[in-house]
Amino acid sequence: MAERDKAGQGRKKPGPGLREALRIPGGERVRLSAYAADATPAGPRNKAEGLAATARMGERLAGLQERLYAASTAGDRRRILLVLQGMDTSGKGGTVKHVIGLFNPSGCRIQAFKAPTREELAHPFLWRVTKALPRPGEIGIFDRSHYEDVLIARVRELVPRSRLDRRYDQINDFERSLADDGVSVVKVFLHISYEQQRRRLLARLDNPDKHWKFNPGDIDERGLWPAYQKAYEIALERCSTADAPWYLVPADRKWYRDWAVSTLLLEQLEALDPRYPPGDFDVEECRRRLLNDG
Repeated sequence: MAERDKAGQGRKKPGPGLREALRIPGGERVRLSAYAADATPAGPRNKAEGLAATARMGERLAGLQERLYAASTAGDRRRILLVLQGMDTSGKGGTVKHVIGLFNPSGCRIQAFKAPTREELAHPFLWRVTKALPRPGEIGIFDRSHYEDVLIARVRELVPRSRLDRRYDQINDFERSLADDGVSVVKVFLHISYEQQRRRLLARLDNPDKHWKFNPGDIDERGLWPAYQKAYEIALERCSTADAPWYLVPADRKWYRDWAVSTLLLEQLEALDPRYPPGDFDVEECRRRLLNDG
């Protein structure tokens, strides 16, 4: 079915597009070394084209967001949850700034997950995530997420391996329940290379205005790079499902990262095809009253 924009012009519904190109196949073995972090699959040819293409998406994204929110006022429970994961400096914060900046902030719910508090540790690991979910009509963004509990927990051996292994199934069940309740879960792994991370950390050291973003512990974490890559591979392999697939976005090029995440969201919104709800009042009667009230 063709959808119509505000001008009433028909638009052809999108095909699989970038979602298919970047999707991690469920259940298949994942080797991150097989993916080039500076690749630009299905994308613009260069930075200038990428920035222009991302800017052009802004109006379309904002329009679809408005329609999604409008539909919620008539009982539509659908919403989107963007999950951003990646190594330090992969661009989770930058993605929030440049991509979510294309939307109306009043319709977005952003949550950055840090180390769990004492209260959060007293609850099951999904408890704090459940509290931060977007409401119907909203676009939610998680900067890190429940996956920290199978990433850091695995690398740092914070929980017994038997409990850790159960968490993958718990995550899949949780995300399936979200899909059943109208949540479109868009999970993005920002894939950065070891050398590019070094360059970005050095850039922070070279700029005093960026020292607040630098933590000497980041250097220690680099020593655990192989363990983190393995932890991500397991999570991507075991938790890329039909209900909540993982998308691998090469993140060495910031312009491509922003274009790709914007495009993934645009394709998801177009697939949802939210509609403005019809008014439950007599339009002509209201028009008549306004024209005759003075």
